[in-house]
Amino acid sequence: MDYSAHFHREILAFEQTARGAADGTDAPLIPSCPGWTMSDLVLHLGGVHRLLARVIQDRLTEQPDLTDITLFDLPEDHADWPRPTGGPHHGPVPVGLVDWFAEGAARLEALFRSVDPRVPVWTWSAERTAGFWLRMQTIEAALHRWDAELATGRRARPVEPELAVDAVTQTFEVMAPARRTWREAPAGAGERFRFRRTDGPGLWTVRFDGDAIHLTTGATEEGATAEDAADGGTADPACDVELAGTASDLMLYLWQRIPAERLDEVTGDRAVLDRYFTLVPPV
Repeated sequence: MDYSAHFHREILAFEQTARGAADGTDAPLIPSCPGWTMSDLVLHLGGVHRLLARVIQDRLTEQPDLTDITLFDLPEDHADWPRPTGGPHHGPVPVGLVDWFAEGAARLEALFRSVDPRVPVWTWSAERTAGFWLRMQTIEAALHRWDAELATGRRARPVEPELAVDAVTQTFEVMAPARRTWREAPAGAGERFRFRRTDGPGLWTVRFDGDAIHLTTGATEEGATAEDAADGGTADPACDVELAGTASDLMLYLWQRIPAERLDEVTGDRAVLDRYFTLVPPV
């Protein structure tokens, strides 16, 4: 997958949405990020971009000191910007904030395109490469572009299927284990979830066993024949819950952007379904 192309498209769309909100009226609230306005979201994503540009450019292998504000290259005049420690930031979206975001995003994109993804750098994951950040930030850009569009009152556009499929896999490979560790989630008791894509091939079965997450992927699996897959799949009786939806909707559900009721189909034990975000707590 060409992550850089996806990153470019999503970041440009985010910038355009944020710039459209810098119209002199109060910054819109972000319904999918409670307690944030558009200004807070722009500052958050822009700050992450500036931080990671420094990490990759300087080949840092240890976590930077986040209290060092020079990491973020703030302009001298940012008095009307949100405070990094809190929100929501009411009032108009500062045009200078959007300009700062665009400059930082362009810098990070240039590094993603020029640096070997195998270059070792600090990450919060076991995979400590620049390529980890390219994948992670492409997914985050798409997610926050969706957040920003939702805040404008228009229908937020779905995430591109290719990227959304990868984001679902990345959730189970990277984000779910990290969230469980960060939030000290309870041990799994064998809960088994099946996620089925309805707009193309894609099947993920996830089992929570103690502290471990077991993932099976593919177009078919045990309990689903090739004929089933051609018909879109059938409910697997070995799973406690099956959730079916487009790749974009599955991604958005797993990132707690839409409820299960927005998916195409949900079958199985509701009590187990309600336990999913206890097993994989939000961050």
